[in-house]
Amino acid sequence: MSRLRRLGRLLVGLLRELADESAYGRHLAARGCAPSGEEWRRFSEKRLRAKYARPKCC
Repeated sequence: MSRLRRLGRLLVGLLRELADESAYGRHLAARGCAPSGEEWRRFSEKRLRAKYARPKCC
């Protein structure tokens, strides 16, 4: 049972990373903000701007 539980936690953690939930949590903790729609919007815009501002090679 313990292996199954660990596997479940690993999968949930992986999905949270893929969905940017973990990064959003770190963003909130670093800024000391409460979760809100406006803060999510700010976080998302910043990440997308950084992602698409970098030139891609090839």
